[in-house]
This record gives sequence, C-alpha cells and structure tokens, in this order.
Amino acid sequence: MRLLLVRASHYVLGKIMNTKSQHYNPPEIAEGTQAGSDSYENLHKPSSEFDTRDEYLEHELQIMQPKRWRPNLPFRDYRFEFEDTIPALAGTIGKVVMVSAIAATFAGTLGLSDAFVLENVRYELLIVSVFILLFSGFILPTANLAGTHGPLIPLIPIVVAAGGHPMAFGLLIGAFGLILALSKGGSLLARLTSKGVCGGLLLYLGFIGTISQVKKLFTWAEDIQMTHIAFIVILATILLYALLEHFKKRWLAVPLSCLLGGVTAFSLGAPFEFKTAPGLPNMNPMYWWGENTGWMLGMPTIESFVVVLPFAVLAVAMWSPDFLGHQVFQKISYPQRTEKVQMNIDDTMLSASVRQTFGSILGGSNFTSSWGTYIVPAAIAKRPIPAGAILTALFCVIAGVWGYPMDLAIWQPVLCVALIVGVFIPLLEAGMEMTREGKTTQSAAIVVFASTLVNPAFGWSLTMLLDNLGLIGCKQRSAELTHMSRWIIPLIMFVLLTLVMAMVGMLPGIPALMTNFRH
Repeated sequence: MRLLLVRASHYVLGKIMNTKSQHYNPPEIAEGTQAGSDSYENLHKPSSEFDTRDEYLEHELQIMQPKRWRPNLPFRDYRFEFEDTIPALAGTIGKVVMVSAIAATFAGTLGLSDAFVLENVRYELLIVSVFILLFSGFILPTANLAGTHGPLIPLIPIVVAAGGHPMAFGLLIGAFGLILALSKGGSLLARLTSKGVCGGLLLYLGFIGTISQVKKLFTWAEDIQMTHIAFIVILATILLYALLEHFKKRWLAVPLSCLLGGVTAFSLGAPFEFKTAPGLPNMNPMYWWGENTGWMLGMPTIESFVVVLPFAVLAVAMWSPDFLGHQVFQKISYPQRTEKVQMNIDDTMLSASVRQTFGSILGGSNFTSSWGTYIVPAAIAKRPIPAGAILTALFCVIAGVWGYPMDLAIWQPVLCVALIVGVFIPLLEAGMEMTREGKTTQSAAIVVFASTLVNPAFGWSLTMLLDNLGLIGCKQRSAELTHMSRWIIPLIMFVLLTLVMAMVGMLPGIPALMTNFRH
C-alpha cells in the first residue's frame, strides 16, 4: 500500500510539474528582454554607419519609443540634431509674428499703445516656453506645440466691439478644447475627413497664405518707395527653393531664405534698425488684468462670457481641420513605420487647451491652435517633435528676454519669405499630393469653393457632409461608413458651425442673428 501511495504521489507531482511547464511562458521573458533591447538607446546608431543623412534621420524616427504621461528624456528617448534648429527657428519667427498680430489687433481696438503690444508679446513668449517644455518636450512627445490661431485675427475687432473680454474668450476656448480632447472628438472628426477634403483644405490654406504674404511684402516695399526690392527678394527665394529641392536640402529653406531675404533687402537699401532693448516684461498677472494697467479691462463678467461664447465654439471647431492638415503633412513627409512619433490630434488638443487656460489667466494675448510654423518645417527636416520643441522654448526665451531678435523676426523681408517657404508652399505641395487620385479632386474643388464663399471652417464642414453622404468623392468609401459617421455627425457639425456663423454675422450678405454683432 505504501508503494502504491508513493507511486501515486510521484504521478500527481509529475502531472503538476508538467502542467506548470505548459503554462510557463518563456516568450514573456523573451518579450521583456526584447523590449529592453528594442529601446531607443539600444537601437540608436551613429550617423557614420549610414550612407546618407536622410537614412540616419529616417532610422531615428523609426526607432523612437515615445511615452505618454511619462518622462521622455534627451539622449535616453531622443537626441538633438542640427536639423532640430530649423523648426525651432521657424516656429519662433512664426510665434512672434502671430502673437504680435493678435496683440496689435486688440491694441488698435482698445486704444492701447505699441508698448503694450511689445511687452505682451514678450510675456507670451515666456509663457509658451513653459508649456512647450512640459508637454511636447517631456510628458506628451506626440503632442504638437500649442501655437496661435491665425484665422481668429480678423474676428477680434468684432469680439471687442461687442464687449468681449480676452480672458473670457480664452477660458471658454480652453474649456471646449478640453471637452473635445477628452472625448476624442478631434481624432473622430479627422477620421471622418477624406483625403479629398483634407487635400483641398491644404490647397486653399497654402494658396491664400502665399498670396497674402506676397501682397504684404509688396505693400511694405511700396511704403518705403522701393517696390523693386519685393520682386527681387521673391525671385531670389524661388530660385533658392528650387536649388534646395534639387539637392534634396529643402529642410534648409527657412534659415537660408530668411538670411537671403534679409541680406538682399538690406543691401538694396531697405531701412532696418534694432529697437527692442533687452529686459523682462511685467510678470504679475494682476498687472495685466487691472482696470488701469495692462489690458485696462479688469476681470470679466458673466456678460463677457456670453458675448464670446459663439466665437469660442467656432475657434475650437476649427481646430480639427487645422490639426488634421498638420498631421497629414507629417505623415506624407515621414517614412514608413513611424506611426509612434507622428502627431496625436487628441494629445495636441489637450496640451493646447491647458496652455490656453493658464495663458489666459496669466494675461497673455494668445489664442491657441496647432503650431503650424513648427510642425511643417519639422516634418520636412524629418525630425520628431520633442527635441525641436525644447530648442523652440529656448529660442522663445532668448527672443523674449534679449529683445533684439524680435525686431528681425517681424521685419517683412524675413517674415514673409519664412512663412512662404516654411509653411504655405509645403501645404500646397501636400494638398497636391493628396489630390492626385481622380476620386479626390471633386471633394478638393468643393472645399476650395466653399471656403472661398465663407471661410475654411464652413468649407470643411459642408464638404465633409457631402463627401460622407456619397454625393461627391469616393462612393465606395461612403458606402462603408456607418449611419453615425456618414451623415449624423457631419450634419451636426455643419449645422452647429453654420448657426454660430449666422449668430455673429459671418455669412456673407446675412445680418448677424445676435444684435450685438451687427455692424
């Protein structure tokens, strides 16, 4: 009996050990080991091991392992390269220009001095540098930098005239942006936007932007009675861009074009001098929101929030096509197997919303969106977001404190060519690339048509609805969509945006539904 018990126990133990061996999963350890060996640090190779610089940069994009909501550290998770200075430089120039435009629009309407504009721009540069470092450079490396919402600039005088308050406007934009980001509404709307619609939107923005900058340069040249300078600068820029494209060095377009434009204009006799002295702006938020200091508006009232509500809805609704355009351009410029480092729309919305909320409380004049003057040159240079973001923050601090670089950044020969070659021409190229297929051209044409009628937000929402219904564009794509994606969500967006635009008087020939906005 004892022998039988011994044999039975051995049998049972054998079965147990066998079962354990079956459940034992060596691949898990192997996967963990593999994950460690596949880290950016281990996969990184020096540029000398690659035949070309492009191959090295593409390899860097493919091996990066960005972490959301966890520390991403230089040299451990990414490296600094010379190419990172290109988007940082372009982004800083764009930031100074766009914030200056917004601050100047407010100043002109409220009767504030040029000194207010200059000080607030420098203040904004310091504010944005903190959020660039925190989000894009550290904890959200796939979130594009929170830039400036350019399409809102023409609407600011209407907002101010109706009694709108900059803080109320900014806080509502931040609140609506957070709702859209947390609900992942931004990425949903991006998925519902076809290539044709997105490509047409890029074509429209690229064309309008290029035309506007050329006009601004000629207007500046006429004011100084040297119209020929504008022609020579633009012609020289075209030739330089063509040469850089030929030698596959297009990522150098921004710094070389700025240098060429500035040197050419100055050598031909265009006046220029440094006026902005080094120093720090007033860092006290109470100063900016005082009744007799800063904005001279005091704190906002409930009425202030009601007045700006339609514009805040419109601003956040315009984020999706703006963000989508930047993401698509990045995807076109990056090689395969780089999905991990590409811009995340929802993360970008989140960082932009947080930055907008705190910036408004502190007293800045910025109304945020995706930072186009950064992400477009970064995509051309084939660089990920984090390293260039840190350099952009550094450049913004230098420009804000030193002062003198701001004068150079807003000088028209430098400013105009930087925006043309760094943003608008690349957008044109991306739009053409997306509309090469025949089924996309209809949608692209309608977007341009509708955007010309009202604005890009109207053109995007209307064409997205028509495209998803299958009336234009790819019929097969429309048939594969659910009822929610096909017509319910696009119809809601179109009706909402059109209603908001009608309320504030943005529909041509139709008086504003709200009397406060009739003018």
